[in-house]
Amino acid sequence: MGLTPQEYDAMTEEERKAYDEAARKKEEEEQAALPYKWKQTLIEVDVSIEVPKQTRPKDLIVDIKANYLKVGFKGQTPIIDGPLHRAIKTEDSAWTLIDQSSGKELNIQLEKFKGTEWWKCVIEGHAEVDTTKITPENSKLSDLDGETRGMVEKMMFDQRQKAANKPSSDELKKFETLEKFKKAHPELDFTNAKMS
Repeated sequence: MGLTPQEYDAMTEEERKAYDEAARKKEEEEQAALPYKWKQTLIEVDVSIEVPKQTRPKDLIVDIKANYLKVGFKGQTPIIDGPLHRAIKTEDSAWTLIDQSSGKELNIQLEKFKGTEWWKCVIEGHAEVDTTKITPENSKLSDLDGETRGMVEKMMFDQRQKAANKPSSDELKKFETLEKFKKAHPELDFTNAKMS
């Protein structure tokens, strides 16, 4: 299903819409097949697993390491057992057992070590999401202070540009600076000038 950015750009609006819809449906099916549900913000990843009502904390094994997560019931095959997609801050990560009307839920909160990137999966090798299609909730983005919000918006722009094989904001800024300099100095020859 993977298209290059050029192939995607060459599609008509209708073809893109159909392609995106098929990709979204496939992604949703793959995510639903996982033994856990997960969501993320730029700062953390939340993993939730439904467990029987009678589950007690001492029945569980939850081993959170900087690059690895193991979760399951004592004496049974683990539900999750593998390397994390990215490193986390173990001292800021935790798990809780929450009572639900239908049973209980094991909730694992993983604090991202590098809080400026989207994860495509929780565990390496598990079903992935398309990080270029992630848009944070507006209310959450507006809650950020000006500097952080600017950084997040720049990162989102750069991520979209990279996915489309286009220049990043820093590269565009260099190009604009060079263009201004060219206009200010028409006597100079820039034919062999290279951007680095």
